[in-house]
Amino acid sequence: MCLFALFAAFAPRLALLFLWIFTPLVSRAFAGILLPLLGLIFLPFATLFYVLAYVPGIGLSPWGWLLVIVGVLIDLGAYGSGAYGRRRRGAL
Repeated sequence: MCLFALFAAFAPRLALLFLWIFTPLVSRAFAGILLPLLGLIFLPFATLFYVLAYVPGIGLSPWGWLLVIVGVLIDLGAYGSGAYGRRRRGAL
């Protein structure tokens, strides 16, 4: 489990894809294929945290939602730092 967490920190899209292929967690968390696919493309950390925190029949606890919000913030931070880096390189 610790090795998976380390792997997910560096490659969340690949970790989510492996979860989707080798475990039933993604299909339990989402009813269709569109939402996890969009999450895989645009918000990989938030989608990964949602899949890991989802409990069948219950949904997400408040701590699970907090984890998803942290995932959204990590994703937005990654997008923001990429835009900042491109802007900074263009100014030089």
